[in-house]
Formats: sequence, C-alpha cells, structure tokens
Amino acid sequence: MSEEPRKSGAARSGGGPRKAQEIFDATLTLLAEKGYEGLTVEGVAQRSGVNKTTIYRWWPSKGALLGAALLGSQRLTLTPTDTGSLRGDLEALLAGVVTLLTAPPAAAIAVPALGAVTHSPELAGYVRDFFADRIARERPLFDRAVARGELSADADPMLLMDLLAGAAWVRVALRQLPIEDDFVARAVHTVLNGASGAG
Repeated sequence: MSEEPRKSGAARSGGGPRKAQEIFDATLTLLAEKGYEGLTVEGVAQRSGVNKTTIYRWWPSKGALLGAALLGSQRLTLTPTDTGSLRGDLEALLAGVVTLLTAPPAAAIAVPALGAVTHSPELAGYVRDFFADRIARERPLFDRAVARGELSADADPMLLMDLLAGAAWVRVALRQLPIEDDFVARAVHTVLNGASGAG
C-alpha cells in the first residue's frame, strides 16, 4: 500500500516517509555540491534511492524539501555552552555560528540554504521554524544571565542573537570578508557594551 499524502507542514512536526533521513542527507549533500540552483528533487531521488513521487508526496517543491532537511538533519546543530557568564556564553555561541558559516562541511550547506530563502516562500517558512527552534534552545542562556544579574529581565534575546549572528552573516555572506581572530570577542563586547567606549 502506498503512503498517504501528507501536507508539507506535517513533515515539520516529525512526519515523513520511512527513509526521511536518507532523503535529508541526499538533499544537503547535493546542496553543498551544486548550490540551490543545482538542487533538484530528481537528483535527491537518485542519490537517496527513493522514488521522486514519494518525495513530492511529502514535499511539493525543492524549497519545502530543503527546509525539511534543515529541520530534520543534525548537520547544522548549535549547542549552547554554559561558561558561567553571559559574555562567555555569547562568545561560545557566536563562535559556533561563525564555524557554521565558514568551516566545511557545514558552511557549504548553511550559506547557500540561508541565501536561498528569498527565492522560496516555503523554504522561508521552514527557516523561520529552524531559527525559532534554535532560539528556544538558547533561551536558558539568557535566563541564567538574568538570574546572575548580568542581563535585564526585559532584554530581548532574539534581538541580541540577531545582532550577533547578523554581524557574522553580513561579514561572511554579504561582504565576503574573512573573520578575524578577535571578531567574536569584539562583536559580543559591542553588543553588550555599545560602541561609545564606555564600559
């Protein structure tokens, strides 16, 4: 009996065909090799050994497929570290983001995937879920900082992360400049203390 069709949203919450991990791995591998333009559902089907009609049944476009792969794969995992201080935690987290954007094999996946968001509304929805999940994982970092008196209770964790991760993205993807050895420390210092020289 064939698998029942599912809406792509169902795959976001953990659904998917039996060989979902093989499909996700093939998707991210092909993205790394060929970029978003060169990624095709047919190519994923051939690489994963799964019939393309099965893939289309669950993910109606390559944007939806790539989004599901980003959520379902462990290749782009960031693990928040408890260093005992807000500054240390943010530096460790930003260093992880920088590694994700600059070091193989993750960089060959992260940069083209995030850059393709403007081409696919479906992919954009998955990327929002991806970052919402990562922010939820990082929330304890900010809760600890509030408990230690390092951060105001009304501080916006998402804004802090946008400022830090955005700085790395602009440097790597838009300016296409190397990340200096002191970039992480300088970025965290600027976000926490401002650029006026005080603090």
